[in-house]
Amino acid sequence: MTDQEQPSLFAVVRDAIRSEDPLALATVVEGGVAGGKLVIRPDHEPLGSLGNEDLDRVVVRDALGELASGTSGIRHYGPNGEARQEDVSIFIESFAPPPQMLIFGAVDFTAALSRVAKVLGYRVTVCDARPVFATNQRFPHADEVVVDWPNRLLERVGADLGPRDAICVLTHDPKFDVPAVISALETNAGYLGAMGSRRTTDDRNKRLLDEGVTAAELERVMAPIGLDLGARTPEETAISIVGEIIALRSGRLAPSLRDSEGDIHRQ
Repeated sequence: MTDQEQPSLFAVVRDAIRSEDPLALATVVEGGVAGGKLVIRPDHEPLGSLGNEDLDRVVVRDALGELASGTSGIRHYGPNGEARQEDVSIFIESFAPPPQMLIFGAVDFTAALSRVAKVLGYRVTVCDARPVFATNQRFPHADEVVVDWPNRLLERVGADLGPRDAICVLTHDPKFDVPAVISALETNAGYLGAMGSRRTTDDRNKRLLDEGVTAAELERVMAPIGLDLGARTPEETAISIVGEIIALRSGRLAPSLRDSEGDIHRQ
């Protein structure tokens, strides 16, 4: 990399961070061309080089994976990008926009969930078709409050959702929650949960199957939503929901309400 190339790479990184555009920066930290840099952006040609075209190609693939999950770390390769070798160490740093949480239903649980989600770094959107309930005054912690039907919102933003993002359906209205779940299943969101009692969940599942949702697709839906913590208040329920999201993301076993039996709110 020449001295003229270096500032242009950093300018691209700077501008992407300022505009919250996803970007990964790969740097050779050991072996190979020490200090070599490669800037990787989705749907863009990579900029810079790590000193070897084959190595560049492999690192671009791995960096896009790191970026999709919002993680950073050191990876090891052979001189030409070979796997399971440690001649070259590359630090891949992800600059990903905040994960998104879409909450459908302007209810009391939504206000609590939006507060907790903001603490965890989510960009929160609250959506409800009823303008009298979907207001910024009721949900001051949300980044955006949308007055619309959930399926219409997901038609606009669903393609941008990925494994780091979450969709929470907190309504019990069949004309609202069924289209919301169906549209959510068409996205790549990493978490999809739906609130309701066990009877409500069974009824919703029957309606979803009647609408053409498969049993395999239903397995994606965490319903009843949240961990089996005995939560009763909106705040406790919000903690059980984000706890379930964290457990699924990290691959840890945790007692989800979906996989347990008995009363949701134990005496």
